[in-house]
Amino acid sequence: MTTDLIARAQTGDSDAFGQLIEPYRRELQLHCYRILGSVQDAEDALQETLLAAWRGLDGFEGRSSVRTWLYKVATSRCLNALRSARRRNPAGGTPRDFGPPGVDLPPPTRLGEVVWLDPYPDRLLEGLADSAPGPESRYEASEAISLAFITALQLLPARQRAVLILRDVLGFRASEVAGMLDTTEESVTSALKRARAAVQQRQQASAEREPPLPPDSAREREFIARITRAYETGDVDDVVALLTDDVILAMPPRPLEYQGRELAARFLATVAFRQGRTFRLVPTRANGQLALAAYLLDPDTGIAQANSLLVLALEGGRIGVMTRFDAAVLPRFGLPLTLPG
Repeated sequence: MTTDLIARAQTGDSDAFGQLIEPYRRELQLHCYRILGSVQDAEDALQETLLAAWRGLDGFEGRSSVRTWLYKVATSRCLNALRSARRRNPAGGTPRDFGPPGVDLPPPTRLGEVVWLDPYPDRLLEGLADSAPGPESRYEASEAISLAFITALQLLPARQRAVLILRDVLGFRASEVAGMLDTTEESVTSALKRARAAVQQRQQASAEREPPLPPDSAREREFIARITRAYETGDVDDVVALLTDDVILAMPPRPLEYQGRELAARFLATVAFRQGRTFRLVPTRANGQLALAAYLLDPDTGIAQANSLLVLALEGGRIGVMTRFDAAVLPRFGLPLTLPG
């Protein structure tokens, strides 16, 4: 069947080409997201990949599978994007430059390394082809899409990033990766060693954490109800009670990071819940994790305006990491920018 589709597509049959690549579309988009860290950039890279594959199909000689060939094309397009793009980072400045106007932010624990990062809607993970990673993969699917892992990837040099994903996430053999990157197996092995060391250094602590609550379980629903009540009433103490002792608040691409319950409480009181602000929360899922769309409530009209998306890394029933993204990401989750009163 595949051989027939390839032959028809190589004669210019666009319908055959569509059938040929459709099983891989979702996983290729996820691959591009892992490399680029941006949903929009991943969508753009996917379109460039499919266009390049269509134009270059005559050169496909069947020495590898169609899937492997498409990953070679997609990886090349992503690396080109990283080389040519002006990455979108906030302007430099002091911590107060990153806060709302007129709000004096508490001093952060640190100014983290600035990365451009988007949350990935779980609905885009639906319909992935049932193609288990190769035997040499090292990461479970849930870990390989988590925000912590995607963030660690963004801090790697581009080529190391690609090698780690192709080898340890997707499980391609070193010889296959060398072919994809037009390099030697020795070069692949060297890059992989350096990438593994860098990622492991960032993830050592997380390996000892308590696992999150099972999705859609009674305990997770109880947690959602509790944090929703706290946000709806503006009860900072109740929010803080749901944080681990060493919680981290992050807000990419802003480099501000706040660690520990005491500092998190100061930030929430000073910024999120200042002047008695309250919110409505809508649960969703991002990067395989529980996420909450936060809408700022207007007490006069009852209308709630989109404020942010909070992606939660849970440790049991408490929040180990809360990562805040701007409200502009909500439409990708199928969520509105306004909730009626």
